[in-house]
Amino acid sequence: MNAIVSASELAGALAGPQPPVLLDVRWQLSAPSADGTPSFDGRAAYAEGHLPGAVFVDLDRELAAAPGAGGRHPMPGADAFGAAMRRAGVSSGRPVVVYDGGQGWAAARAWWLLRWAGHPDVRVLDGGLPAWEGPLSTAAPTPEEGDFVPRPRAEEVLDADGAAALARSGVLLDARAGERYRGEVEPIDRVGGHIPGAVSAPTTENVGADGRFRPAGELRARFAALGAAGDAPVGVYCGSGVSGAHEILALAVAGIPAALYVGSWSEWSADPTRPVAVGPDPQ
Repeated sequence: MNAIVSASELAGALAGPQPPVLLDVRWQLSAPSADGTPSFDGRAAYAEGHLPGAVFVDLDRELAAAPGAGGRHPMPGADAFGAAMRRAGVSSGRPVVVYDGGQGWAAARAWWLLRWAGHPDVRVLDGGLPAWEGPLSTAAPTPEEGDFVPRPRAEEVLDADGAAALARSGVLLDARAGERYRGEVEPIDRVGGHIPGAVSAPTTENVGADGRFRPAGELRARFAALGAAGDAPVGVYCGSGVSGAHEILALAVAGIPAALYVGSWSEWSADPTRPVAVGPDPQ
């Protein structure tokens, strides 16, 4: 099953006999600015207009545990995540389509978590809300409680030690911007740089100018050039396990399985005992 769905395909599915559950996961990494501009409010954006029938899901509160030693967006507990998905109307026997404001990162985080939790049929709207050409709604639905119960798949997840080992034995991709990988700038975390052995693979290069994923063949060629080809195991990390989920989604489009280091650089860099590499060289 393809991990993404086009807007036209989604419109057809919504008109079909078993329409998917729609989850709106609009989110941006932002903070209040000095001029008083508030940080991005996904719920407010949802209230202004969303796909008809879509339910808002809060990334910070429902797709992550509280920030702490595990990073800025640690894994939510399976029970808490399952309860949030059931409140949103998610059931095991009904397809799910997730979308966000177009960047794709937040939608990919929800997609990845549902896949980790064992949902058999979840896809991301390619291009997000900007790709949708149908009407929008301001009505907030009250979905019927779903029956989804997570059955976590441990092979989908890396911890810090697993990521360090994979950087030596397989391929570990760093999905952040190149300048953060090289340690030239670090706007968020304690120190800049990357996990020794990790390869720079910015998430932004997975999509075209329209924000939609590049064709599967192009993505396969891109990842092959980075060493992600053949039988070598592949892992991904980013700043806090959000944009990295988008890289996992791109790898899935290319037909390449990969695991996510959810704590990512926000967890790794917070521990002064862990090594840090800088510059363009992986080592």
